[in-house]
Amino acid sequence: MPVLPTPRQLSLIALTLGIGTAGGIGFYVAGLPLPWMLGPMLAIFACVMFGAPLEAPDRLRPVVIPVIGVMLGSSFDTNTFAHLTQWSLSLAGLAVYLALAAALVVPLYIRIGRLDPVTAFFSAMPGGLNEMAVIGGALGGDEKRIILAHAGRIVVSISVIAIWFRVILGYEVTGITISRDGPGLTLAAAAILLGCAVVGTWVGDKLRLPAPGLLGPMILSGVVHMAGITHSSPPALLVIAAQIVLGSSMGTRFRGAQSSLVFGMLALTSVGTLVMLALSLGIAVLMHGFFGQTVEQVLLAYAPGGLTEMSLVALAMHAEVAYISIHHLVRIVMLLAVAPTLLTRIASRLGY
Repeated sequence: MPVLPTPRQLSLIALTLGIGTAGGIGFYVAGLPLPWMLGPMLAIFACVMFGAPLEAPDRLRPVVIPVIGVMLGSSFDTNTFAHLTQWSLSLAGLAVYLALAAALVVPLYIRIGRLDPVTAFFSAMPGGLNEMAVIGGALGGDEKRIILAHAGRIVVSISVIAIWFRVILGYEVTGITISRDGPGLTLAAAAILLGCAVVGTWVGDKLRLPAPGLLGPMILSGVVHMAGITHSSPPALLVIAAQIVLGSSMGTRFRGAQSSLVFGMLALTSVGTLVMLALSLGIAVLMHGFFGQTVEQVLLAYAPGGLTEMSLVALAMHAEVAYISIHHLVRIVMLLAVAPTLLTRIASRLGY
């Protein structure tokens, strides 16, 4: 039976969400990119670094992640997978991208960051945060450093991508505001979307999908939208609330760690993430014509951000969510397939 939070924990969770909301409002008023995710993330990060005893709203994540999944699926239509076969070359290119990223970033983590190879591999590779931390820790890596590395990777990736699209390319990256032409959210439509969230999460868990709470609802929502069963989306306020919870939760991942460890790993991760982003941009510029996509689409698909976060960025950019989400999913699956075997064999050959 799950342990219920104490009154003090509930008050700290409320405080965390209050600060996160204030950060989101501040970013929104200032016209900064992705305000409802970056604002809470950075506001909470600053607070925990100053020792604020905030509590992660992790119990709300299983509730809000399916909301994001249903929202992403609502962007699908009958033409979403019309060019699926044309994505095969782009998907195959992910293996090359990961090999190049490993060759460039892992030695950086070992030589400059002075991490042992197992910790370096699982810190550097852009897989799922939870999966990389669990597998890396089980194989003898430093789990805390791995978690910090991936949390930092996601923060840096989202921030750099948002600023790049806003400042360099001139795109509006104002966050998620759902405004569709057509019928509003009727009671029947709300029931269908709720069913997509609940049943999709259950199916995703049964199929053991990576990020089942995101992918299951996204797939089921995509099916019902492509079938024309509904054209509605989750209410904008609910989507904003989901982003505040996600951003606040990400910010609290740095809680309790020594500032020297946090900032040391952030500095190392920032360099490694910038290397991977530069590699993603290089592939996007050189290969987008072969992939049949725009430079922006390929950059978002290959960027080393998290699946949930980059899918949100894609939606904010009015990009093709299915193309980008599938690439991030395939990347995670590739890494989960090779991480326990190939990477540890390399580490053993290095004498660790």
